[in-house]
Amino acid sequence: MPAPVSRPLFPSGLKLLNWFLRGWTALVFIFLYVPIGVLVVYSFNSSRLNIVWENFTFHWYAQLWANGPLIKAAKNSLLIAGVSTVISVLLGTVGAWLLHRYRYKLARSIQTLVAIPMVMPEILMGISLLILFATVGVGLGFTTVIIGHVTFCFPFVLVAVQARLQGLDPALEEAALDLGATPLKAFWFVIVPCLRPAIIAGALMAFTLSLDELIVTWFTYSAASATLPIRVFGLAKVGLNPMLNALSTIFILATVAFVLFSDYLNRLSRR
Repeated sequence: MPAPVSRPLFPSGLKLLNWFLRGWTALVFIFLYVPIGVLVVYSFNSSRLNIVWENFTFHWYAQLWANGPLIKAAKNSLLIAGVSTVISVLLGTVGAWLLHRYRYKLARSIQTLVAIPMVMPEILMGISLLILFATVGVGLGFTTVIIGHVTFCFPFVLVAVQARLQGLDPALEEAALDLGATPLKAFWFVIVPCLRPAIIAGALMAFTLSLDELIVTWFTYSAASATLPIRVFGLAKVGLNPMLNALSTIFILATVAFVLFSDYLNRLSRR
């Protein structure tokens, strides 16, 4: 007699669960991306009301380009984010390497203190920084905003680099030292190339966090150093402005380009 054919238990139940998971995933993507799509579409709407479609236009993009305060705030944001990212990468990479390479009595305490800005409420950080600057007599401006951004950005770089260091072969540095390299040259020519994917990931995260930061910036900025989130927040308090749709669309396109560029850098670093 032929052997009985084995069949999976509860096939209809597994199919039902599979379809449920597919539908749930589709609903999540719809919930996330349909509002973004509506925002992009209505950035080309000639009506000032976001609920009424009139005609296709680039009017709000032209107004956005002609808005001096917003353009200046965008330049301030890029400048602050760029400087904060460079400083955060330097502090995070060097700090992660020192904590990994050398043993300190208070190493765990130092790591805990470094991680606190990652979980601390931003309003507490902003108020504490404002009190610090007022106590030492430092006027608010670009310097105070950059210090505030570096305070919560560099721990993300440090954590990313530390994760990469955990899988790094310690024999690489020892081989470089045996071949006559100084500790500094061994770090720069051997360790840093191995850490490049983590450094790039940390830099992208620091740049994004700095560019998007509002609360800490609110407590540390001056009129001359106002960033784009500060200006957008001020416009949103007055009411819905179609220029915000245009601005958001530009940021969405920039984010997509940024993600594609970071993926290209990661693939390039792996090669």
